[in-house]
Amino acid sequence: MNLDRVSKYWPEALSIVRIVVGLLFLEHGTAKLLGFPHTTMAQPDMGTLLWFQGVIELVGGALFAIGFFSRPVAFILAGDMAFAYFMAHAPKGLYPIINGGDAAILYCFIFLLFFVTGPGRWAVNETTTAK
Repeated sequence: MNLDRVSKYWPEALSIVRIVVGLLFLEHGTAKLLGFPHTTMAQPDMGTLLWFQGVIELVGGALFAIGFFSRPVAFILAGDMAFAYFMAHAPKGLYPIINGGDAAILYCFIFLLFFVTGPGRWAVNETTTAK
């Protein structure tokens, strides 16, 4: 397989991954704030830390998915996920598979990757991507 033929689609692949990750992240916010899709977690009271987390997930996920200010949003979301891991998951145990923090770690590093690489070809206001 000629890798040059495949690698030329790097900007488009970044965009597709960004959109999917943004929509998955947004879903966490809609579950917390809007109760959809329904989860076992109760909706948080307005103004609580969990409520702010839901707002960050909803707004940040939407902005990230459409590619609006992707790099600063990705940086904020990476920090948010690091904070979430150390506040909610790490106290439950050392290993992410046991403390339930593996998704937070993955989101954190995916957002850091997009902070560095940029949003890909299909973004609302950014067109530069690392090569």
